[in-house]
Amino acid sequence: MADESSSGPKAMVMSEDIFTIKELSEHLRVHPTTIYRLLRQGRLPGFRVGSNWRFNRAAIEQWERLQAAESPAPITRGRRKRNPN
Repeated sequence: MADESSSGPKAMVMSEDIFTIKELSEHLRVHPTTIYRLLRQGRLPGFRVGSNWRFNRAAIEQWERLQAAESPAPITRGRRKRNPN
């Protein structure tokens, strides 16, 4: 007899707590290359399953809060406005 705890709603919830590279890039709205760069720099919490990276949702949400708290004022780009004087 199969164990019901390994399938059904609980298993589905557990899989939603883990991001793949693609899912995380969509969540953060960045290119997957950016995810790999942050991992190489040790700036993003993740773990490997074989050769694939995975990311815990709670750890990513905590990382996002930390990034927002440490974020400096946005850098404006483009032309400066002229002083009308």
